[in-house]
Amino acid sequence: MRTYLCSRPLSRLITTSPGLFRIHRISSFMKEGQSGVSLEDLPKSHSFTSNLPADPEVPTPESSAIAAKDNPKLLLPRIVKDGLFVYIKPDLHDMAKSELLAVSPAAMRDLGLNMSEKEREEFKEFAVGNRVFETESYPWAALYGGWQFGDWAGQLGDGRAISVFEGTNPSTGVRYEVQLKGAGRTPFSRFADGRAVLRSSIREFLVSEALNSLSIPTTRALCLSYFTNEKVLRERIEPRAIVVRMAESWLRIGSFDIHRIRQQRKLLITLADYCIEDVFGGVEMIRNEAKKSGYGDAYEGLNPYRTLFKEVVRRTAETTALWQVFGFMNGVLNTDNTSVLGLSMDFGPFSFMDTYDPSFTPNHDDHFLRYSYRNTPTIMWWNLVRLGEDLAELFAVDDPAYLATDEYLSSGIPESKFEDFVSKAEEIIKDEGEFYKSVFEKQYAAGFARRLGLTVVKDTDSNGIIDSALELMKAHKLDFHRFFRRLGDVNLFGADKITVDGIAALFLTGERGIGVPSAEDSAESIYEWLIEKYRARLEEESSTDDEARKTRMNKVNPNFVLRNWILEEVIERVEKRGDRNVLDHVLHLALSPFEDEWTVDKESERYQDEKRFTGDVPIEGQGIMCSCSS
Repeated sequence: MRTYLCSRPLSRLITTSPGLFRIHRISSFMKEGQSGVSLEDLPKSHSFTSNLPADPEVPTPESSAIAAKDNPKLLLPRIVKDGLFVYIKPDLHDMAKSELLAVSPAAMRDLGLNMSEKEREEFKEFAVGNRVFETESYPWAALYGGWQFGDWAGQLGDGRAISVFEGTNPSTGVRYEVQLKGAGRTPFSRFADGRAVLRSSIREFLVSEALNSLSIPTTRALCLSYFTNEKVLRERIEPRAIVVRMAESWLRIGSFDIHRIRQQRKLLITLADYCIEDVFGGVEMIRNEAKKSGYGDAYEGLNPYRTLFKEVVRRTAETTALWQVFGFMNGVLNTDNTSVLGLSMDFGPFSFMDTYDPSFTPNHDDHFLRYSYRNTPTIMWWNLVRLGEDLAELFAVDDPAYLATDEYLSSGIPESKFEDFVSKAEEIIKDEGEFYKSVFEKQYAAGFARRLGLTVVKDTDSNGIIDSALELMKAHKLDFHRFFRRLGDVNLFGADKITVDGIAALFLTGERGIGVPSAEDSAESIYEWLIEKYRARLEEESSTDDEARKTRMNKVNPNFVLRNWILEEVIERVEKRGDRNVLDHVLHLALSPFEDEWTVDKESERYQDEKRFTGDVPIEGQGIMCSCSS
């Protein structure tokens, strides 16, 4: 009897349309006044390695330690055929040649560490992988695969990231898997060197914390270290660095992809069960979280694997909508960097929008605009369809008990039942596509409504006031973020109402390039929109208090945005000029982006930097694109 695993793409189910988002806080778990614990006293665990099967070639920490001495090839790049991870320790480094460049106080607080830890030599050793807590949690690198630019890329995995422990905040009970990125080669490094460069490490460190400060779900960055004596060859020779990063889970859609493609059904079920019980806390916890978000009824009566799929869909839809609301583009959205928790992760050629252009992609290798701002919602659904295919046999099988049989584990769905199975699986994935669209559209509308200072979300807002605002920005090449921040300064109902003459001073102060309407025509169009559309929409909900609206808007529209031109300057000043202050300064701005001012001394360099960083984007700094090289 011929049998099948559903490994071919269900390609006709990949379309969706842009639509909407709830803004919610992610960070600041530590209560004010609580100082945190030492690195040694932080509760540590290794749930991932204790509940999932290891690579049989290196099945235990002891075997990994032996292999490092006697058979190092087992810890170097190779195909890992079975298991979900490999035990491996980070490389050792010369501490005299390393420097702890920056530490995020927000990430330290959320992990539960005392900020004074950054001064201790033990913390600095931990930050470069010289100090691991192997008796509490032996380090490991995880296996995953992935679809990259629409094609199957095969085995990928943690090629330069090594997880060292799971740390639980003693105050909040929130657990984070802590990784060192750039700490050395693993069996998943392929042809690479397992290292990270300072340029990309600064970018990941800062954007992780910037996104969190904007309440966008994201992985986090704890600290950044730099090696004064080591260079790495990428597109040029660059200094080496290590980022310590953390997430409640580093599982991604690619973690499931690899086992479906390999037809490793037992491993796929084991991983799905772990994800449900350990990562999400069980089916009831998933349903409770869905109820809090207003989607509880959609989860009723679903089997555990359909529940898992739906929860990943919901979280992904919400995060994708927030990316759109805040003009964030990852630049590379493959299944190997699409988090099952809906976290922004694995930052390469990312960007925040400068001048509003929905076709913009920050990835200079993305010639077909696959990962552009406009296409992001659709490509994230494309990734979710791949997860649906991974889990299809688990949620679409007629008899769940069949999944435990030797016949299924060895052969999959019988040929006699295959067509019915495919039809059922496709229908389920299609239903989840509608769910994705509805969640996205709801959150997108709510997020933009808040940026516009609205207090009530109307069904007509997406195609009305929101679309009209975006079209206005596009037609007149207005800066995406400064438009919303300055919109809060517009008086529409008070004594000093905005005039056409006042438009230019608010919205047309920067260079807009060529091919744009004249300043006079732009001012007229903006004024018309303000009076005929924006003021009219505010009047519909009786939001006629200009000061109250400005207060609301300044809490959600950042004054500081981590733009690519700022990152380029930070990298150049740190790498070329040895400027250590600028990194901490920009981190401070990223952690408190809604302030009007941060520095009192108007003669200081810090104050001058702040004015530049929050001012108009220089023409040469607009629309900077990056490569995937890191």
